[in-house]
Amino acid sequence: MVTDSKLEELAISLYKIDAVKFGEFMTKSGIKTPVYFDLRVIVSYPDVMDMISVLLYECALKDKKCDHVCGVPYTALPIATLISVKTKTSMLMRRKEAKSYGTKKVIEGHYKQGDSCLIIEDVVTSGSSVLETVTDLRREGLKAEEVVVILDREQGGKQNLAINNVQMKSLFTMTELIDILVKNNKITEEIGKDVINYLKNVQAPQSVPEFERILLPYEKRAEVATNAIAKQLFNIMAIKKTNLCLSVDLTSSTKILDLLEKVGEHVCLVKTHIDIIEDFTSDFIVRLKQLAQTYNFLILEDRKYADIGNTVSLQYSKGLYKVGEWADCVTAHSLPGEGILKALNNSTNGLSRGVFLLAEMSSEGNLITKDYTETTVKMAAKYPDIITGFVCQKKDTFKDPGVIQLTPGVQLESSKDELGQVYNTPEKVILENGADVVVVGRGIVAAKNPVSEAIIYKDTLWRCYTKRVSGKME
Repeated sequence: MVTDSKLEELAISLYKIDAVKFGEFMTKSGIKTPVYFDLRVIVSYPDVMDMISVLLYECALKDKKCDHVCGVPYTALPIATLISVKTKTSMLMRRKEAKSYGTKKVIEGHYKQGDSCLIIEDVVTSGSSVLETVTDLRREGLKAEEVVVILDREQGGKQNLAINNVQMKSLFTMTELIDILVKNNKITEEIGKDVINYLKNVQAPQSVPEFERILLPYEKRAEVATNAIAKQLFNIMAIKKTNLCLSVDLTSSTKILDLLEKVGEHVCLVKTHIDIIEDFTSDFIVRLKQLAQTYNFLILEDRKYADIGNTVSLQYSKGLYKVGEWADCVTAHSLPGEGILKALNNSTNGLSRGVFLLAEMSSEGNLITKDYTETTVKMAAKYPDIITGFVCQKKDTFKDPGVIQLTPGVQLESSKDELGQVYNTPEKVILENGADVVVVGRGIVAAKNPVSEAIIYKDTLWRCYTKRVSGKME
């Protein structure tokens, strides 16, 4: 049991070795602070290191079993090592950057998926360093749900960790540490009051889960979705147990409707290119909407709008196709700037509608750069009510769990067509690249038996998704 006398002894020892400093400092989170906790010096004081490791053991490990411990690099590594040796508990080591050679591992050590790992840290302000370690451990299939720290600065870190399903225990809060130092005449009451007032007035920004998006099930993500179509699509996927989007790239309305009659029950979203249909009539739209209602799927018109706002508004609501009347969502480029989103947002006539903004493309040699992608995501954040998601290829393109990653270019086996379209496997796009909804076109449409092929894709994609949210990604 951690007693008050032991904590008091540790607090005074930390003050004596200058591990607690008073003045004006900047934390990693970018927050100015009148008190700084610097545990890097403890490596020169074995007695203090030993005291810390014993107290952390009594705080978090004595009555609870874990498979591994992992120190947040770098200050907590020697503490984690001591605890590992003292308790005969396996230790894992997280690299800040993966090696560019050999195994290229981020997490070093022997472990298996599903193992539990206790994280050890010196001090928590916003919790960002702990979350970086949590993310890497969870990507390896490890359970990382608890962290024990020496000092909680009481500036929002504990709450940020809780948002990410990480529970934190600490030896001290900053208030408790200050009280001990004032009581033992190490600092004046005035300094103590200044620090306490600072803690009350300065909090770290709330943390959005780093990779929570790809680990959360669709039902949970529906709860945080702002756009009504994103919310609806998440729920459809959860109910129907399918994340398959069928791209019906056919020029005959009769063939499209016939195909959807057969495979509608297996898809969550149907992607159209309305302007390639050679026998288009308004009756086609009526029948398409009926099928969408019958089989509970949404309609995405892959128009890829890319003009000035006024023109896009007309393209969306007027003309032969009147897309805004029947398409639940559309695709658009961010190239023209915010005007395109303003135009689409103002043209919905009160209907629930959405936009998938193109952040990346799957075609070989496309001209989209990293800066373009990042600017696209920032632009979309200003229009949460209309943004359903992004057409993109990478899981770290965006972080908002209420937004959907739509990834095209998928076939059961990796390949490339004669026009430069690159196809990836379901495992790669979902497990590695973070896709939420996967677009399949020719793999089903051109198959000898589209129904059986649709079922194979649906089952394969769903299996990859369930594996991902279980945290058991290989």
